[in-house]
Amino acid sequence: MAESQQDIAALAKGGRTNIAGFALRLLARLPFLFIAGRLYGPDIVGRFALAVVVVEFAALVATLGLKRGLAQALTGTDRPHVDVAWDAMAVAFVASMIASAILFVFPQAMYPNSEIYGAERFLSLIVVAIAWSDVSLAALAYRLNVKATVTARAVIEPWTISIAAWGFYYVSARDGLIFAYAASMVAALTASLVPFLRSYGVPRGWKPELRPLFALARANMPLAGADTLEWATRNVDRFILGVMFTPTVVGIYYMAQQVSSLPAKLKTSFDPVLGPVITHSLKENDRAAVARQVRQVGFWIVAAQGMLALMGSIPGEAVMGVVGPQFVAGTAALAFLLFAEVLASPGAVSESALVYIARHRNLMISVCVLAFQIGLSFALILAMRWAGWPINYQAAGVAVALMVALACGSVVKNLFLSRLLGASVNPIRWPLVWAAVAAILVGGAFTSLPKRLEWAELLIGIPAIAATYAFVLWKWAFGEEDRALFRKMPKAEAST
Repeated sequence: MAESQQDIAALAKGGRTNIAGFALRLLARLPFLFIAGRLYGPDIVGRFALAVVVVEFAALVATLGLKRGLAQALTGTDRPHVDVAWDAMAVAFVASMIASAILFVFPQAMYPNSEIYGAERFLSLIVVAIAWSDVSLAALAYRLNVKATVTARAVIEPWTISIAAWGFYYVSARDGLIFAYAASMVAALTASLVPFLRSYGVPRGWKPELRPLFALARANMPLAGADTLEWATRNVDRFILGVMFTPTVVGIYYMAQQVSSLPAKLKTSFDPVLGPVITHSLKENDRAAVARQVRQVGFWIVAAQGMLALMGSIPGEAVMGVVGPQFVAGTAALAFLLFAEVLASPGAVSESALVYIARHRNLMISVCVLAFQIGLSFALILAMRWAGWPINYQAAGVAVALMVALACGSVVKNLFLSRLLGASVNPIRWPLVWAAVAAILVGGAFTSLPKRLEWAELLIGIPAIAATYAFVLWKWAFGEEDRALFRKMPKAEAST
């Protein structure tokens, strides 16, 4: 039981760090959304969104599943950890160079709806920066250094892109966002490599060997597939819109997607600390502990994301209006995307364990979810187009498809993991529903105010929604283990 408390304490410690990191990320991301929306407009934002989706996909593939697989590789090896970590960096480097070369030769993949000028094809070279940053942060997370991830992803990266987007606008109003993105990735890589080198150092006598490197890559293919499918599920909607609509529609949807993606960062922020804890429990063959860890973290994430979804969707028009009046058309998409993240979380947290104990079957479930999402997206768009619905409603169809597909995926993965572990991993508690109802009533009162008082809807209404929701949860849903997230635990500090 003492070990159980230490596990929860370790998760709570990482959670506290990542909640702080999330707040920093939120604070830094808002200026970027405002600058991109107000200065560049939806057409340029849409072009930027399509270029970034291709580059990030290439970088994800180039990590070959090492973002999650590195923890297991380090846990089960007798070799010096510094050698294994640099093996992973070498694999990511080679894969990144291949991906960059392909995009450099075929830049139309990044800019499918516009002409290519000057040095734009050189954006492909940023793939290695993204991949190396991910792998180095994964290595640091194995040693429970979550602070490095928070610094790189929640401080350096978002503040760099916000400041650079403003500065590059006066250099090139057409390509400023792309240049700003490249600058932010280089800054994030620097912020990742410095603590990585301090923690692991440079290996002595290490020589990359092709056979072990390819074996490492091959062993991580199911993890790479899981990461790729999870990423594709969140981004294929943007690609579908790029095929079916103009860049302006993509730009409006992208802004809604960016606002809704902030809650998703809560789940991905827990990955660095959850992965090592789960792999440790699996090494001890303590499956009940894994179920407890998944259930606990799942509840924390769903509870927090539920609050953020209500804060963003109830005053949705006002929220999108802050980005720019032309983006208000994305309000419906914003609401569906926000609740899609809430419904996705139970399955995403379950996947943190499934990738270690049922890799291939988890992969097949993810493939089915993605195929269902794509098919439903096209079906909804074509049905609404046939019925003559407005374009913004048609575009929201991909958000509806995402929400439905993720909800189905969560149910299947939760049930599957529960069966494998012999214990429930369901994080849902009834007070979550009570808290949501109370928050909706409070938020509805503020959204009914006259238009001239829209400022009160944002400045007073959003905090009121959050306070109501949090009060109900704290009073009726949070137990002692849940409250561990909000207080210092000396044993946890000592153990790490």
